[in-house]
Parts: sequence; C-alpha cells; structure tokens
Amino acid sequence: MTRDYSKFLPTTSEHAPPASPLAPLVALGWQPFFAQQVSIEQLQETPPLRVTEVHRNGLQARGDGIDMHIPHGPEATVGDWLLLNRELPSASEVLERKSVIKRRAPGKTLGVQLIAANLDTAFIVSSCNDDFNVARLERFIALSFEADVTPVIILTKVDTSDNAEHYIEQAEAISPLVPVVALNAKSDEPHSKLADWCKPGQTVAFLGSSGVGKSTLTNSLAGDTSIATQDVREDDARGRHTTTRRQLYFLSTGCAVLDTPGMRELQLTDAASGLAEMFFDLDELGTRCKFNDCKHTVEPGCAILAAVERGEIDTARLARWQKLVLEDEHNSATIAERRSKDKAFGKAVRNAQSKKKK
Repeated sequence: MTRDYSKFLPTTSEHAPPASPLAPLVALGWQPFFAQQVSIEQLQETPPLRVTEVHRNGLQARGDGIDMHIPHGPEATVGDWLLLNRELPSASEVLERKSVIKRRAPGKTLGVQLIAANLDTAFIVSSCNDDFNVARLERFIALSFEADVTPVIILTKVDTSDNAEHYIEQAEAISPLVPVVALNAKSDEPHSKLADWCKPGQTVAFLGSSGVGKSTLTNSLAGDTSIATQDVREDDARGRHTTTRRQLYFLSTGCAVLDTPGMRELQLTDAASGLAEMFFDLDELGTRCKFNDCKHTVEPGCAILAAVERGEIDTARLARWQKLVLEDEHNSATIAERRSKDKAFGKAVRNAQSKKKK
C-alpha cells in the first residue's frame, strides 16, 4: 500500500496562509550557532545585541526591542553578537564568531583589521568595465574561503557594457567553486537572482571597490533609495567613496545586508587555507614536487614548472598565486613577530612594576 504524504507537505496554493513573522532575534541573524553559547538565564540577564556600526566613540547595536550605543570596550566589529552588560555596557561579552573576514591593517600599521563577522555569504562585486580585475577578485575570494564564508561574484553594469560576455567568461574561469551572477543593479534582477542567498536569518555582505554598485544593490534588495549612491567617473571607471563606513541593514524579508566602503588596499594575512582553496589545483599539484619546500621557480623536480612547460598552467595565474602566498607569509610572520615583541614588552613592564612594589 502506498501512503499519501501530500497532506503533510507545505502547500503551494496561492491561498496558502502567509508565513509567520520571524522572531526578533532571528530577523537580526540569530542562529543556533550563537544560541548554543548562551543559557536561558544569560538570555534574560544579558540580552543579545548585534553590532550594526562601529564608530570612533563606540558601537551601535540592536537586539529585541533594543537599539543603543555601547562605549568602546568590547573588541567587536560589524556583525558581531554581544551579551549586553546592563550595568556596564562597555564590559559586554562578544560571542564566539561563526566567521570573520579580516585583512592586514592598511598603511604602515602592523596589525589586523576586522572587516565583518558572522557572514553567511560574501557578494564580491565588480563591474563590466575597466574596474574588472581578476587579481582583486581572487583576493576577495581567498579572504572569504579563509573565513568559511560562501563567495559569489556579482557582475554589475551589464546593461551599459558593450562586451558583458567577455567579463562573465573571465569571472567564471576564476574558480569552479564560485558562482557568477551578472545583473543590472538598478533593475529588479537583484531580488530574483540573489534570492537563494538572501533568505530569512541569513547575513550577506557586498564587498568590492568603489563605484561598482554595492550601495545600489543594497537599495534594490531593501526596496528603497535611502543609501546614497554616485556615478563612476567616465574617464577611468573609478568610483567615489559614497559609503564611508560599514553598516548592517535589516530587510523586511528577514535577511541582513552589510554595505561596505570600497577598499583600495587589501593585503592578506593568516589566509593560507583560503589561498589553498582558491588555487586548489596549484596547491594540490605542489604536493607532487620533489622537495617539500619547493618555491616553484627554478627547483628540479618541480611538478608545477613541469606543468607550465606542458602548457597546462596559465603563467599569469601562477604568478598571481605566488605573489599572494608570499604576501600572506610575510604579513603573517611580521604581525606574529610584532605580537611576540608586544607580549614580551608587556611581561617586562609587569615584572618591573612587581619589583618596584617589593
């Protein structure tokens, strides 16, 4: 006897009742990963808040019926979840992150800058014009893989490009692991083409250089024009920094969207596994080299150089991979050395203070 399970399945009828509204915290991106870190007593005593903006004088955070400023204290970035200390907000606890995207701090500062936390998807945005840059896209993808965030390449301005297919083909060739979506950001296409990633309870971010349409995409998903946008310069397709800070927006659909300013400098650090996933074919081939420390330049028995001679590897892509690996190793080692020196200095200061007291 064949059982009929149809009555237990969700109905697709046009007369189906509307979906129940999301719980307030779920609408802010609250997931089981965070819930398992908190007891029922903690939820009542220290309600969870999500950081929506980071300012010079503190954090802006939202929770269930709460939207407040928190003075500096918690080492948090946009997207982080905090447990609010009602008596001393600056002592609020930062929950363990599901993911975090970071880079070496720009300029001469030896440190790490956190870009965003607890993302599910990173929309890496580029335009079908002179802004398009394969090397830059590879950097963003490596960062996303390192953070265990799903990367998706978004190509905008297909409606104004004379050769959009050329850019689409280049983007699709970057990695078989990364989907490519081409769209007109000023149309209704973002709603339909990005729907699979912009589901209730999910957090997505638009990353890329200035002028590629990140804010326009955010406006489109939000269904309004509240976020300022500007046109790109016609002479070089470079954009202006209309978004000046990272800000998390919450859509009526239950999806959280992070809009970010364009990043001129994007140096990798502690991204070895992300690079290995971005260039998984080269990384795997490198394990076949004769020497474990092969640099794939002039060493005998190098499997990668042999593949180059056979015409199986694109030399430009190989050069980009080698450059990123060296950059990551240098930055990671430099920052680690700085941390070690700071730790040793702090210990020396504490010992000196202890001796002085005695």
